[in-house]
Amino acid sequence: MLAEINRIVNEDISNRVNQFDRKKRSEIMSKIHSTNTRPEKYVCGVLEDMGHIFLPQAGYLPGKPDILLPEYNMLIFVHGCFWHGCPVCKRAKIRPKENAEYWNKKLDRTLERDKVNKLKLEQLGYKVLVIWECETKKKNIELLKNKIYEFIK
Repeated sequence: MLAEINRIVNEDISNRVNQFDRKKRSEIMSKIHSTNTRPEKYVCGVLEDMGHIFLPQAGYLPGKPDILLPEYNMLIFVHGCFWHGCPVCKRAKIRPKENAEYWNKKLDRTLERDKVNKLKLEQLGYKVLVIWECETKKKNIELLKNKIYEFIK
């Protein structure tokens, strides 16, 4: 029964992913930015509320971390669930059916690049935290604060 419900939900989500034609999808994708995203700004606000000093956009480091906490030698990536493969979010599990080969290669390369960059940063002596887009919802603020607190501790 549960498997059937999951299949129906995933099928519904999959159908919604492909609801636009190529031109409309291209227009939507062109509006996605890689820096100063709403989730990044939200995490910066949480860090400010917690009293931490940070530097946004450490673009000179491997992987271009979103946030640097210099006093702790720590880095934070705020990853989009779809693009970086969130382990818990449904958005990350659904891949576009149209031009599937292209999308699968692109998303797989992103996952591999994330692993390599994390390893490089750790070899440079940084601690690395990944915060997922789905963790930046207002209802999750206490969980997010706890995740940051535990990371810094």
